[in-house]
Amino acid sequence: MTKRPRRVPATKHDQRDATVLGDVRLRYVDVPAHEPEAPPLVLLHGLASRIEEYESLIDPLRARRRVIVMDLPGNGYSDKPARSYTLTFLEDAVLGLLDHLGVREADLAGGSLGGGMVLRLAHRLPERFRRLAPWAPAGVWEPKWAFGLLGTFLLRTGTMLFWPTVWIQSRYWYDPAWKGRQRALDESFEHYREILDPSFVRMYYEVGREQVTHSLFPIAKEIAQPTLLLWGDRDEALGMGDGVKRLARLMPNASLHVFRGARHSLASEVPAELAREISRFFGAPSK
Repeated sequence: MTKRPRRVPATKHDQRDATVLGDVRLRYVDVPAHEPEAPPLVLLHGLASRIEEYESLIDPLRARRRVIVMDLPGNGYSDKPARSYTLTFLEDAVLGLLDHLGVREADLAGGSLGGGMVLRLAHRLPERFRRLAPWAPAGVWEPKWAFGLLGTFLLRTGTMLFWPTVWIQSRYWYDPAWKGRQRALDESFEHYREILDPSFVRMYYEVGREQVTHSLFPIAKEIAQPTLLLWGDRDEALGMGDGVKRLARLMPNASLHVFRGARHSLASEVPAELAREISRFFGAPSK
């Protein structure tokens, strides 16, 4: 099992390991703040991603916030147990790491899968998570059962169709006009080659299926924490644009910030602008 990046760039921050949920090892970084002013900020990555997705965010965000980032189970360089992968399992792992670190209260931010988890965790434990900044969160749609059936079919094919599937999906990650697009795609695919095993592929299909068949709309009105929703206006896959706008209307204490000319992977395409908006929001007084 590959526990650290080898052929792809690795975070400059100290990589640590923690065992959660009894026997699942998570790779994580825990970066102290220069001038701590508030509870830690936890960043949750997207599907089939890793800590390094947020490397460009950590330094600007750590000015006044302790920043914690992990590889979720089945992802990156954390353990990939041979088991069923659900959103609840991933959430339990996040809570397990925070318990391991003694973090009782935190703010949450993250994109795509991570964005959806931000909102699900906040709904699940509102007393533990006080402010939220999800971008392009998975689940801003009505359940898409046809895609769920496709996920079930792909799951049965094992690793056979992984490469064409992830190639198709990757066409929606970055705006074609972004100059770093090819480099980012090359790095992602090299990362997959380094960690590829049946449990990673199972996680990819099972969590993907969970995302498309679960909607955030039924719980949106119950998420009362101050929330900054973020979205790139060229990100329309699966109805993302209309869905984010609807979510902002449903949530009682949410605002929406739109990045012009950006697509799905805001932490890669517009990291400075994203960090600025997150910092501004988390530094604002609670209502």
